[in-house]
Amino acid sequence: MKKKVWFLLVISLLLAACSGGPGGGPGETSTGENGDGGDTAVNNSEGSGGAEGAATGPQLASQLTVYNWPDYIDETLLTEYEEEYGVQITYDTYASNEDLLAKLQAGATGYDVIFPSDYMVSQMIELGLLAEIDTNNLPNFANVSEDFKNAPFDPNNRHCVPYQWGTTGIAYRAGHEFFAENTPDSWAYLFDPELLAHYADGGINVLNDQRELIGAALFYLGYSPNSTDRAQLEEARDVILAAKPYWKTFNSEDYDDALLIADEVVLSHSWSGDAANAYWSTYDDATEDGNWYYAIPQEGAVKWLDNICITAFSERKETALHFMNYLLDAENGAAITNFTYYASPNEAAKAYIEPDILADAGIFPPANVQDKLQWLFELGDGVFMWDEMWTAIKGR
Repeated sequence: MKKKVWFLLVISLLLAACSGGPGGGPGETSTGENGDGGDTAVNNSEGSGGAEGAATGPQLASQLTVYNWPDYIDETLLTEYEEEYGVQITYDTYASNEDLLAKLQAGATGYDVIFPSDYMVSQMIELGLLAEIDTNNLPNFANVSEDFKNAPFDPNNRHCVPYQWGTTGIAYRAGHEFFAENTPDSWAYLFDPELLAHYADGGINVLNDQRELIGAALFYLGYSPNSTDRAQLEEARDVILAAKPYWKTFNSEDYDDALLIADEVVLSHSWSGDAANAYWSTYDDATEDGNWYYAIPQEGAVKWLDNICITAFSERKETALHFMNYLLDAENGAAITNFTYYASPNEAAKAYIEPDILADAGIFPPANVQDKLQWLFELGDGVFMWDEMWTAIKGR
């Protein structure tokens, strides 16, 4: 980590003050070494993830299947877990919360541990897709900040524990001539055709994520990103369709590496950690700067929390709990943030997080910026209207 904090534009928010995240997978059933599909005996006396684990560990399965967003964990941790505990991890990735939900609903019952975002957790609870847990069986849950416990989408953490959190805003090319005098501090830079015409030839990417993209359009229009008002949603749909011809790509899976760092676009709808990754991956010691900056729009933006959960159909729940506790270890939590550039809800991990990351207002926004952020909530029956709008957006 370099000694210079990457640039975050918060001017508009500061003045106003003086708101998943990312197929294939195992078959419908996965069996342990003994063929019974459940937790099978693996010799283990190392505890449940780090020094804070129990003196006598559980009987672990020989395998565990994990389904996560791309580039969302330091995979060294997976290797170390396999070597230390004798559990082979099958690791797959998905591009959006909706992709995750669709995969599970289609019958992919081979997954044990998943990482849905806040609003998706409540939807999955309602659909009976998540197992209940007892945090008393997770010694490292004590490491989690009280600010992130007992969230409204999962009261008393009966199903999930916090993993990473961040914001959704705009990443833009630092050296672009238009942005030198026109800082993208508004969602208008994603949706206003008059603005888009100035830089669309350089390439624009939007997240291929229903809640994020429609939510951004709702922010732009002055509405709640959780709106279920048909007129407002149709207005947001029309805003997106008017801007769509100026966009080059819909990519939420690998846009930071494939588009930002590769210099294939000049502006992107972006998650905070991906923008930070693009900044540090293009950092030049000579100029003491990177090629990508990040802005939280003045109209407000999404603040999200991704979570570690166990699927309701997992037959390796004890091993899944053990792995969950392993990720909540303070040093492991820090390793995840140091790799992803996303904020950690693990308070104990802060002692091990790189100082530049902790000081970065793009990763850990100050209170006056957080005042403009909003959570996404489960939409109830309104999800069908959102699906209708998304089909129209992607189909035209």
